[in-house]
Amino acid sequence: MKNDENSSPEIAVVAGAKKIKVLIVDDAAFMRKAILNMLESDPMIEVVGTAANGQEGLEQIARLKPDVVTLDIDMPIMDGITSIRHIMIKSPVPVVVLSSLFSDGAITFDALRLGVVDFIPKPSGAVSTDIDRSRQQLIDRIKLASEVNLENVRRVRLPCWESRDELERYGYRPLNYLLALGTTLSGPNTIIRLLANLPPTLPAAVVVVVEMAPEILKAFVERFDMLVPWEVCPARDGMRLEAGVCYISSCRRSVKVRKQVDGVAALQEITDSSEPLNQLFTSAAEVFRQNTVGILLTGIGIDGAEGLARIQENSGITMAQDTQTCVYPNLTDNAIKQGAVSKILDESELPQAIITIMAGERSADDCCL
Repeated sequence: MKNDENSSPEIAVVAGAKKIKVLIVDDAAFMRKAILNMLESDPMIEVVGTAANGQEGLEQIARLKPDVVTLDIDMPIMDGITSIRHIMIKSPVPVVVLSSLFSDGAITFDALRLGVVDFIPKPSGAVSTDIDRSRQQLIDRIKLASEVNLENVRRVRLPCWESRDELERYGYRPLNYLLALGTTLSGPNTIIRLLANLPPTLPAAVVVVVEMAPEILKAFVERFDMLVPWEVCPARDGMRLEAGVCYISSCRRSVKVRKQVDGVAALQEITDSSEPLNQLFTSAAEVFRQNTVGILLTGIGIDGAEGLARIQENSGITMAQDTQTCVYPNLTDNAIKQGAVSKILDESELPQAIITIMAGERSADDCCL
């Protein structure tokens, strides 16, 4: 699976298939026109309507029954975040956010927490080359969004985390385990839910590779860090792994795990963006061996299975989200069929399974570090 700045995993288009009906919601007339032109350049997509704000969008959704909605955030009368809340409750439909507010962590985090398929930075202006650069990415996202399992799209309700937990959050604990999480499209929602229900007192670091535009990752992570007991930070080259910390990287600019000359586990940025999940899982197994827990979550594509198999070969634990609970089942289904998964669990069962493993019989002395 090849990912770069302007591409994403593709889905097969069946000859003679019904066109994907799209509703565009944006308060700028020139942007509505630009998005319409981009989408209708693909023969599989039909723009069935446009709306200038969230309220109009809700009315159009009820009337036109689109397959996918593209949604701006900064709009009058009803903004995008409010619109998403109403859409998910009243008229569930896959939503792709296209907004210039990607540097606002509260907005990107809330949109992904509420269950949008993806949050794409809007082209920086009406310059034709800039808009054209985003065209294929948007078309790919619309096609993938039309395949989403809407029954499994759920907003994340975050447990209350009090500031009095700071000592628990930053207190020292040994690094015995690595929890490696891999996901692609629609994965941020699941990552938020998992980490919010996982105690930071585990003797483990968490490394996440997720499909997310690199432009929005920093702001997203900053907001994420404020709302869960784990310390959450963007994964960067050379960072030493610490227990109680979650390191997040984009599939497009991902990381792997390596052992430094002094024996300490650290992150290394990878230049080859193909198969980022396999690279994470494989490198984790090489460093943490039997104390590696690799989990594959919802997503598109076939990445991850080979890396999970390497974890198994090193006596680590591999898990996958049950395909029945995935927004997209492709990733986990492929790994399960290849026999690379030790445990298949409902999304809600994953936190306790992780806790049980790390509080179980495996001794800290067994860790390779």
